[in-house]
Amino acid sequence: MKSTLSPLLEAHPYPTQKILIPELQTFKLQLYIKRLDMVHPKVSGNKFFKLKYNLAEAKEKGNDTLLTFGGAYSNHIQATAAAAQSEGFKSIGIIRGEPSISPSPTIRFALQSGMDIQYMDRSTYRNKKSKEVTQSLTDRFGSFYMIPEGGTNSLAIKGTAEIISPEDLSMDYICSCIGTGGTLAGLIQSAMPHQKIVGISSLKGDFVHDEMKSILQQHKVKHSNSYEIFTNYHFGGYAKHKPELIQFIMDFKKSFGIPLDPVYTGKLLYAVLDLVKKGHFKPNSNILVIHSGGLQGIRGFNERFGTSLADH
Repeated sequence: MKSTLSPLLEAHPYPTQKILIPELQTFKLQLYIKRLDMVHPKVSGNKFFKLKYNLAEAKEKGNDTLLTFGGAYSNHIQATAAAAQSEGFKSIGIIRGEPSISPSPTIRFALQSGMDIQYMDRSTYRNKKSKEVTQSLTDRFGSFYMIPEGGTNSLAIKGTAEIISPEDLSMDYICSCIGTGGTLAGLIQSAMPHQKIVGISSLKGDFVHDEMKSILQQHKVKHSNSYEIFTNYHFGGYAKHKPELIQFIMDFKKSFGIPLDPVYTGKLLYAVLDLVKKGHFKPNSNILVIHSGGLQGIRGFNERFGTSLADH
C-alpha cells in the first residue's frame, strides 16, 4: 500500500478579506478574497498548493533534482526555484525561446535561487511532452523528477483541492482564474454540492471548456457541484492587457490595499465585479474570490510596459 505523502512546504497564516463596495449592497452580496498571495514568502498562491505534494513525491522517490518548464516571466518557474532551494533540491528550468540580453526579473530570481536555466527553441518546446524530448533531457541531465509546465498534474490537484477549507462552507460561489486548469480542478473536486465554481480564463479562445473537461476526466476528478467558465475577460489574450485593466488594478490597490497582477488576478477581480453589476450572482449570496498570487510577475511587467503597478 502506497504511503500517504506529507507535504514539505509549510503554509504561513493568510487572511480572507471582506470587500465593501456599493454594487454589492445593491444586490445584497457579500464578497471575500482569500489571500493565497500571503501563504508563503517565496512560493506564492496556488503554486504553493500545486508544488507541495510534488516535492513530497520527489523526495519519496529519491530524486534530488526537479525539472520543469515555463516562459521567461512564469510564476511556476519562480515558485519551483524557490521551493527547490527551500527544501534542498537542485532545480532545472527549461525556458521557452531564446535567452535575452537582459533576463527578466523572474529568470534573475530563479538563477539567484540556484536554478539551472536552460533555453529550448519554440519548435522543440511545443513537443516537450514527447518521449523523444524527455529522453534527450534525461540524456543531458540524468535522473530528475519532472513537473509539467504550470505545475498541473494529479498531485497538484490534490494540493489545490485543499484551498477550500471548512471555514468556506458558507460561500455560495467560489471564483478563480484559469491558466493550465489545475487550480480550478482542485476547487471543483473539493467544493460542496451547494457551491458553484466560477472560472475566469486568462487565455483567449473557447478551447478552455474542452480542456477543463479533459483535465477532470484525465485526473478522475469527481464532483457534486456545478461550475461555469467565462472566456470574455482576457483583455486581448494571455499576458495581454488594456488601459482599463491597468487602471482597475491601480484603483483596487488604492481602495483595498490588495495588489493584483495583470495576467491573472486583475482579470479575475475585474470579471467578478463586472458580473456583480450585471446581476449574474443570486441576491443574498456569499462570493469567495481566490487570490492565486502571481505578484512576482509584476516587476517584469512594469519593466516591459513602463507601468507602476504595486507588487506587495
